[in-house]
Amino acid sequence: MSPETVTFTSGGVTLDAWHFVGSGDALSSPAGRPVVVMAHGVGGTKDSGLASFAEGLAAAGCDVLAFDYRGFGASGGTPRQTVSVEGQVDDYRAAVEAARRLPGVDPERLVLWGVSLSGGHVFAVAAGRDDIAAMISLTPLVDGVAAGRLAFSNHKKRELLRSTIEGFRSKLGSTRMMPLVARPGELGCVTLEGSLEDYTALAGPTWVNELDATVGLELGNHRPSKLAKQITCPTLVQIADFDRSAPPQAAAKAAFNARALVRHYPGDHFDVWEGKPFHAAAVKHQVDFLTRTFAPATQPVG
Repeated sequence: MSPETVTFTSGGVTLDAWHFVGSGDALSSPAGRPVVVMAHGVGGTKDSGLASFAEGLAAAGCDVLAFDYRGFGASGGTPRQTVSVEGQVDDYRAAVEAARRLPGVDPERLVLWGVSLSGGHVFAVAAGRDDIAAMISLTPLVDGVAAGRLAFSNHKKRELLRSTIEGFRSKLGSTRMMPLVARPGELGCVTLEGSLEDYTALAGPTWVNELDATVGLELGNHRPSKLAKQITCPTLVQIADFDRSAPPQAAAKAAFNARALVRHYPGDHFDVWEGKPFHAAAVKHQVDFLTRTFAPATQPVG
């Protein structure tokens, strides 16, 4: 299934996206097919593992718009490789409006899909709105304070100190870049055992293993979990119970406050991605959730 490349603008910047067209008419209404808006996590690009999720949802009958944030992947914008939570949430909102304009879709059946950092962004985008039909949040990072505590328990203290110092230097005007993922003992945003191999296994041609060192400071006060009670649409939260990157307890609390359906996987952060033990189950649960949400009442749901 080959997606079509489309573009849209956010804050005057051209963003690059893939449009996957849904197959069949199982979820179609007279107005068109449901459409899912999809974005990656910290430093991720759409060509780094999103296609396997998008293809599964498209095969079930949903269109999917997967996009790159400004400054990442094939999208425009400067500075490059710099995470701005506010900018990414704005980009996600612009993607929602672009998805509504896609041919063949039902603009009233729009789904937010996020993973890791974007799994928190979808809470921010959906909060207080009544025009979102459903939301999927996969291994979400919803509480920067909790994520900091988790990082402190899983990383060596000298590693965190080095990255924090680099972050302050970059924040004060001397831009410092560092690897997104590195081996234990090396300078990097994530230096957990196995993370370098897990991330590079997903990496597409536009992915760059580099981030502005301010990322840790940017995420420290990011707490979209506080908005969970403002979510009114049907919601699926998928939690990796042994997640070393996105705190599972914070995700569970946000899911409870959002009155979400919750699915648990006995693995780590990357274990829901293609080639890992719980990928097929994660995709199936997303398809089942959207089928139950959108299938005509007369259609049996397995």
